Amino acid sequence: AEAAARNGVQRIVYLGGIANDENLSKHLESRRSVGKVLASTGVSVIELRAGIIIGSGSASFEMLRYLTEHLPAMVTPRWVDNPTQPVAIVNMLHFLVAAARAPREVQGVFDVGGAETLTYRQMMMRFAKAAGLRRRFIVKVPLLTPRISSMWVGLVTPVPASIARPLIDSLINKVVVDPSKSVLTVLPPPPEGLLTFDQALKRALERTNAPTRWTDASRPWVAWDVAVTDPSWTGGSLFVDERERMTTASREQVWKTLSSLGGTTGWYGFEWLWRLRGRIDSVFGGVGMRAGRTDPNVLRVGDPLDFWRIADVVDGQTVLLRAEMRVPGQAWLEFRVQPVDGGTHVVQRAIFRPRGLAGRLYWWVLIPFHAIIFPGMLRNALAHAERS
Repeated sequence: AEAAARNGVQRIVYLGGIANDENLSKHLESRRSVGKVLASTGVSVIELRAGIIIGSGSASFEMLRYLTEHLPAMVTPRWVDNPTQPVAIVNMLHFLVAAARAPREVQGVFDVGGAETLTYRQMMMRFAKAAGLRRRFIVKVPLLTPRISSMWVGLVTPVPASIARPLIDSLINKVVVDPSKSVLTVLPPPPEGLLTFDQALKRALERTNAPTRWTDASRPWVAWDVAVTDPSWTGGSLFVDERERMTTASREQVWKTLSSLGGTTGWYGFEWLWRLRGRIDSVFGGVGMRAGRTDPNVLRVGDPLDFWRIADVVDGQTVLLRAEMRVPGQAWLEFRVQPVDGGTHVVQRAIFRPRGLAGRLYWWVLIPFHAIIFPGMLRNALAHAERS
């Protein structure tokens, strides 16, 4: 703050946490203290205090996401029924930008919240519904301390206990906007209005549920996406089995081989396992091993390919297959082909986004099979390309 004053900074916008209770957690008290220090040097300061921000990268949201995804039933402390006023990340960004552009006379501390007040229990229930999970069973007990709760979060989710502890401490407090300090008294509302929790949740989940091309760097980034600066544990669980090999075959030869995958050609190894997987899928009401494509040697978006569907193709470069078999989550198989000196570099990726605990167990059970099937499939396919 002193450096800002010395260097002529005209405005500081600080994002803190809603702190309207008398007895605050250490986390919220420290954030409030930072705001006071920033405002002590004469520089114009707008302190925006928010509760849980709904969007990928928000530590509070990621903790909510992982607890709900990983645990069909959970024992929780009393804070699970404390009121909070979550705000969509796109709305939060609107207010941060508006604060930076506000007239100099606008300064002070303002609360930021979303369109509705909910408990943590209600948010977990709504997340489960939006994510296609079974209803969660939540039992509240008075004996769980924040320390024990944070250790449990660190054990069952990727969120580190050191981050979970201050977040859980803060949930002991009511995190609701004080109308007399609402940001809407000094800054304009977002053009689309304040989003409800369900609307914010839909945006946070839609990009993870509907990928097109995993290698597409040109896809526009939006506020609720995972940013490159976010920790590795943000954005939800995504399991990847990646294999890569070099081959002396040309890109055209490799692409021709990949274009004939499935159907009568098969999957270049362990055909009985592929057929067994299709049979199991049929028994449980899935599509099984369907009839071939329109053209067995051409990859077209939308065509079925055994129990896959061709989701995306860049001719001669990439193909993405989306699984239509019955799995507890979403699965894709991707091939990338890149010409290099002396041959072609090929990357094969099996990608799985689990749904709930069953999805994680499904992936872990299949790891030994993947370790056998996928290396052999890539090796045999490229050997075929070299022979052709």
